[in-house]
Amino acid sequence: MSEDNNNEDDDLPEDDGLPEGMNFNLSKPNDKTSAGFVALIGAPNAGKSTLVNKLVGIKVSIVTHKVQTTRAIVRGVAMAGDSQIIFVDTPGIFRPKRRLDRAMVDTAWGGAKDADVVAVLIDAKKGIDESVERILNELEHIKLPKVLILNKIDITKRDQLLALSAKANEYTKFDQTFMVSAINGSGTKDIISYFAERMPKGPWLYPEDQVSDIPMRMLAAEVTREKIYIRLHEELPYISTVETDQWQEKPDGSVRIEQTIFVERDSQKAIVLGKNGQTIKVISKAAREELEEALEMKVHLFVFVKVRENWADDPERYRNMGLEFPR
Repeated sequence: MSEDNNNEDDDLPEDDGLPEGMNFNLSKPNDKTSAGFVALIGAPNAGKSTLVNKLVGIKVSIVTHKVQTTRAIVRGVAMAGDSQIIFVDTPGIFRPKRRLDRAMVDTAWGGAKDADVVAVLIDAKKGIDESVERILNELEHIKLPKVLILNKIDITKRDQLLALSAKANEYTKFDQTFMVSAINGSGTKDIISYFAERMPKGPWLYPEDQVSDIPMRMLAAEVTREKIYIRLHEELPYISTVETDQWQEKPDGSVRIEQTIFVERDSQKAIVLGKNGQTIKVISKAAREELEEALEMKVHLFVFVKVRENWADDPERYRNMGLEFPR
């Protein structure tokens, strides 16, 4: 266990109350409002999470250099005048090998088919590889408006971008093509304007000041998981997860959060803990600092590491990640 704060009372009563989920008591009452969903799909590490965070204007999705870090659907809410655009950050689509992989790919395609518009993000530097080609071929079966977004224009030559756009449109016809840099935000205003004009008329689906529907319990787990990947992405296998076990708001306005990191082997647990527990302390400190900034309150974070062999075959773990368990 890592105790990021050492002045805690161990006999605090358990309390599962926490701010969670989506609020449907929403829209300002006029006939000008519109709201809809834009599913952002693509191959792993195309930059979907970075782009969603940039479009929303605040971090709502995990971003690391390790592939397949987004596992469940995360929705980020952007406002543009009377239009509310809900960007759906889906897991990267790839050829699944394991049960967890299948769950993530199924979730990604499910998010695409339930949206009002599908936006396909391609890493322009990599171009159309096998993973992207598989996505473009599958898109032909989705009868929804489709938009192509070419990412990383800051490091890609113009003639390469134009050729890539033409090639992608040979697979399936896109209504519009955008060229952006998710890192620096170039081109993102055009995307917001385009989608704002195309959202279905109707009441807003979220309060004006809500930027995501991800429950705070899950957000906290995602923050810690990101810090693990940043610290250990070369050492720790992809098969690890974080769950928030307890969220307790205290009378002084702070919050006590208890989390468990699940790994599959003792050797992985040793990596996460580090010598004399130093690695888990660094991870916990980084997660706590980001959570305090996001929540705007003091956070007491306690992180445990447990070995659970074959956790990726446990339906309960999938429910906690917001995924359907594939049979």
